[in-house]
Amino acid sequence: MSVSEDEWAAERASFANGATLGPLARQFADLTKTLLETAPTVGGVLKQVVELGAALVPGADLVSVTLRAPNGEYHTPVETNPAALDLDRLQYEYGEGPCVEAARPDGPGFGGSPELATEPQWPRFGPAAAALGYQSVLATALLPDARPPQQSGALNFYSRRSGVFGPEALETGLLLATHASLALAHTNTVLAAELNSVHLRRAVDSRDVIGQAKGILMQRRGIGADEAFDLLRRASQELNIKLADLARTLATRHTELDLPPEDRQGVS
Repeated sequence: MSVSEDEWAAERASFANGATLGPLARQFADLTKTLLETAPTVGGVLKQVVELGAALVPGADLVSVTLRAPNGEYHTPVETNPAALDLDRLQYEYGEGPCVEAARPDGPGFGGSPELATEPQWPRFGPAAAALGYQSVLATALLPDARPPQQSGALNFYSRRSGVFGPEALETGLLLATHASLALAHTNTVLAAELNSVHLRRAVDSRDVIGQAKGILMQRRGIGADEAFDLLRRASQELNIKLADLARTLATRHTELDLPPEDRQGVS
């Protein structure tokens, strides 16, 4: 489903002149039709959206959806790889990053960074994401006009390479988010009960267990919530264990286990 640079240029010109559908517009018109016909549920639409995002957006290694509840809580109902959950969760924990910004009802239409390790606007999320091996990010707003009980959101793209999300990736991401929003609106509303899928339950469970592990570390070591989360994240990288798995082990076996001595010394 690739489109050449010449076709992109002609397509943009045709939009301005009101011409008939070009190759890019036809692809997205077909996408909306497919979403409406084959994904009658919210979960089904979101699953197809992330899979298509991975196939259509140049440079995307991971794709996920962030949804923001009316009370301001964020979660990731679907993703193409569990690694995207960790990257999304870093943004939720730190309260910074393009997906939390684009997911706000009054947020920007898109945001991103070509070099996360040195990104000044997200001083905690950027280096943490780079430490996990991802250098670029792009997020586009999803359901920007949502009203309760609908949830606003963002469509997120991550790459292991620097500077890969150029104008073509941005335009494709924006178009995909627009058509996905239309399909989601057709399924009526993003209800909490509809989103109680396997992916969402896993994300919520992981968030809860990370909170438990943070509480244990805060009590044991007399540190704050941010320090506890940073300690968990560093230990997860050093031990090569997923953050949620490490937190679950610590929460369920905290009387038997502790984090490595070198981490304990670093925060005591």
